[in-house]
Amino acid sequence: MIKNRRQNACGELTMKTNDFRIRPEKKEDYFETENLTREAFWNVYCPGCTEHFVLHKFRDDKDFVPELDFVMEKDNKIIGHIMYAKAKIQTGGKSAVPVLTFGPLSILPRFQRLGYGKALLDFSLNEAEKTGLCAVAITGNINFYGKSGFVLASSKGIRCAEAAPGDSIVPYFLIRELKIDSLKGITGTFKTPEGYYVCEKFPEEFQKYEAQFPNKEKLKLPGQLS
Repeated sequence: MIKNRRQNACGELTMKTNDFRIRPEKKEDYFETENLTREAFWNVYCPGCTEHFVLHKFRDDKDFVPELDFVMEKDNKIIGHIMYAKAKIQTGGKSAVPVLTFGPLSILPRFQRLGYGKALLDFSLNEAEKTGLCAVAITGNINFYGKSGFVLASSKGIRCAEAAPGDSIVPYFLIRELKIDSLKGITGTFKTPEGYYVCEKFPEEFQKYEAQFPNKEKLKLPGQLS
């Protein structure tokens, strides 16, 4: 696979290979990207999905990081997308360490499990390293994200605010340092940014938003979280 990283005429970093291209998302991509996200997550964690609405609302959120908002194209069609948000690790009192989180990370179903998701993730993490922040914290599967440098956050002294109080090890709460030993000496609690809870806050707006997409059957499947 031939890789070429370069800046375009607007000074934006892009990545091209003989198979795909990664570039910054544009406003004209928004609806296509949201529909892609809907397709990627439909019936995965619950009947239907809400990830596309989270993405839709997050672009106007104060925690959205536009310079880490990327799409992946194959044969001139968007097949993947990732966005990042600002977050914090509370280290005691009013003290907090700024970090990043990301998601949704979306790949069209027919291109999943072919390496495209990891390629998009690794590209974005390389760009995240340039922000000067110390880490990226997420919830996810260590079997996938461990291949990109993520470890159990508990191994770095970081706990998840949403976990049960007695849980010292949360197998789905992961973290990746963006610089060597950047979390050394730091312990604290990570709280998911409020922008990820918009469906609970705006249920009626979500229903109106969802109505503009093609109708799809909601299924209750084994392995869903709810």
